[in-house]
Amino acid sequence: MAADHALPEKVRKGDAKRERGNRTGFTTGANSAAAATAATLGLVHGEVPAEIECVLPNTMHVTFRITEGRIEGDCAHAVSIKDAGDDPDATDKAHLSADVRRIPNGGGEVILKGGPGVGVVTKPGLGLEVGGPAINPVPRKSICENVARAGAAILAAGDSLEVTISVPGGEEMAKKTLNARLGILGGISILGTTGIVRPYSTAAFRASVIQAVDVAANQGQTTVVFTTGGRTEKCAMRELPELDEACFVQMGDFVKAAFSTAVKHGMQRVVVGAMVGKLTKIAQGLSVTHAWREEIDRALIAEAATEVGAPPDVVEQIRAAETARFAAESLAELGLTVPFHRALAMRAIRSLRERYPGPHRLTVLACNFEGVPIITVEESECLTCAA
Repeated sequence: MAADHALPEKVRKGDAKRERGNRTGFTTGANSAAAATAATLGLVHGEVPAEIECVLPNTMHVTFRITEGRIEGDCAHAVSIKDAGDDPDATDKAHLSADVRRIPNGGGEVILKGGPGVGVVTKPGLGLEVGGPAINPVPRKSICENVARAGAAILAAGDSLEVTISVPGGEEMAKKTLNARLGILGGISILGTTGIVRPYSTAAFRASVIQAVDVAANQGQTTVVFTTGGRTEKCAMRELPELDEACFVQMGDFVKAAFSTAVKHGMQRVVVGAMVGKLTKIAQGLSVTHAWREEIDRALIAEAATEVGAPPDVVEQIRAAETARFAAESLAELGLTVPFHRALAMRAIRSLRERYPGPHRLTVLACNFEGVPIITVEESECLTCAA
């Protein structure tokens, strides 16, 4: 996660001042559709093309390069190598591979399967068949539609086309994702609602947060633990060992998405694990707590410091500082770590209760920068919270 910074002016996502690349890329779904289209054209024309045009879910027509094209009898093989653009993607350079088999007298259908490196769905709540491949609905539709167009002559003859998508090394790539937590085992998911990957896109992360809560709810869990990153999650897992792994969801910066989904499912208890910076952002009432969205509210931090008895000179230093961490470290030197984090936690609870009303009971677990618990605050302790 990015650190909090004091900026001379607002810097928004997409602003030219941000020192990040802006080259877009393609999703695993788009590359899978491209590979499948190429293999299908190979069966139609007797040779797999070196490049093909594929229609993305957003209706764009894009040309993809194809490698490893070959035909063996009624089967064709093709690969499209994923280019994630400037997005730091675990599946960048993945070889999305398609094997398309012509099935005589198959009824004119396109049959989609998952091969090695594509995850298998083992839990309900993903909108996918348990036991089936982790190919999401939009890319599934895109692959089948592109294959149907390319193989129209074969299908019209009454034969079917069986498409198997594989990803060499997909099982290793999946270790860098949340797939195992979601019950997707053995490989990556084939994803993409538009076909385009935008640099540092938040859409995929936000979707994974919602999906994780859906999975927990479909398993019958009534508690969900939202954390802002890996350290806070490990901290929460140590503090709440009685909870199933499915209860723990790294919401990252996506407070609104996480809480709205929890409320929709009627979760009975919601626990938030956070360090001082994100805890302050949550107390501010931000829907998204990323650094570029909004500066840290120094007045809020200074108010909390005053409340717990920090000397006026320290309070003024905190008010002028660039980060919430400065406040935490300054107050630690005064032995005020616990009361300070309690004050922030209570503010966060009040803010969350106001913005996300529901039957759930709120708990905040404040952690330090090493992922060690500082204090757990229950909503019942927050006397001014709404009932």
